[in-house]
Amino acid sequence: MLTVFEALELVAQSALPLAARSVPLGEALGTRLAEAIVSDIDSPPFDKSMLDGYAIDVQDSSPNRQIVEEVIAGGVPHHSVKPGTTIRVMTGAPMPEGANAVVKHEDTSLMSDTTVKLPDTLPHEGYGIFLRGSSFHAGEEVLPAGKRLRSIDLALLAEVGCGKVEVVPHPRVAVLATGNELVECGESLAPGQIRNSNSPMLVAALREVGATPVELGIARDDPGELKSAIETGLEADVLLITGGVSAGVMDLVPGILTELGVTKVFHKVRMKPGKPLWYGVRELAGHRTLVFGLPGNPVSTLVSFVLFVKPSLTALGGAAFEQSPALRGTLTTSAIHRGGRPTYHPCQLGQAMDASLSVRPLPWRGSADLAALTRANGLIVLPAGDYELTVGTAVEVMRL
Repeated sequence: MLTVFEALELVAQSALPLAARSVPLGEALGTRLAEAIVSDIDSPPFDKSMLDGYAIDVQDSSPNRQIVEEVIAGGVPHHSVKPGTTIRVMTGAPMPEGANAVVKHEDTSLMSDTTVKLPDTLPHEGYGIFLRGSSFHAGEEVLPAGKRLRSIDLALLAEVGCGKVEVVPHPRVAVLATGNELVECGESLAPGQIRNSNSPMLVAALREVGATPVELGIARDDPGELKSAIETGLEADVLLITGGVSAGVMDLVPGILTELGVTKVFHKVRMKPGKPLWYGVRELAGHRTLVFGLPGNPVSTLVSFVLFVKPSLTALGGAAFEQSPALRGTLTTSAIHRGGRPTYHPCQLGQAMDASLSVRPLPWRGSADLAALTRANGLIVLPAGDYELTVGTAVEVMRL
């Protein structure tokens, strides 16, 4: 049986960036640039006023100036500043020729509609002016390839005229729950039934990491129904199937995946929870789909998602394949481990008095104990073996 590290290496080999495509600026948030962005303009494209005030020549000592014009943002000055004159400018307005500073409006006094009195002490040369090209010049790279686009980056792209951008798109991820026992969350339960908690959890987790979920609902343990749903899911970049991958009579998923051309990479990983994890890849007509058969119990599902699916989505989106960073914390209560598999145990992470990370293991009744996971914000990584860890022991943890 593979270790977690060995399984991650195999997933990383097939989790390659998606093909770049051009998208409108409004759809680019959270994606990564497929190419560097080079500006077609100087920024700002002209010397502009940063204040509401009066454009002056600081070498002119005239205390009172004739106002010859007013220029607003979007306007163009038609006069130049000459001795004894000034031009009223608004924030963002182009600076007129002959001016080398701006006096704040509140530092002046209007003598008449056409005359303004300046303060005794004038600002220094360049005050209140955003010079052309101060931010960047035409031909300069403003955003590198691989940059994950934030809202402020979209503003910069708009400034340099990028109505569309070449990006690595968000992965489309199909989510399929399987099992005769499942009903949707709004339905009443008959004997032997449980509500489908995995799909809402996975859809939310996908949105948190910037992927685009495609909800396929529930498929019963019927070969025809499963095959139809899985065929639809294979059109996505990633297919997540919960349930049907253990070793029960009705665990049909692996055989159907093979029938549909999915090549198994591995089945089962030495970990707890999540041992039955199944992973495969389908290549068809130039389209690759990564397929994760996740165990049906919700804690197993989420742990498998955090360990394997999340770094895969990051890689598909154009970044490095990296697992959630491991941290070191200190146990505030003791912990006992039994068994030959590493365990990812729900815990509550906090901050100790010395600002270090404190770790409190939570009571946990196994992979179906969803309530325990709702109280957790982390996982303790407990190595295989039989042992007890005392209070104050340093342990490896992962944030949820």
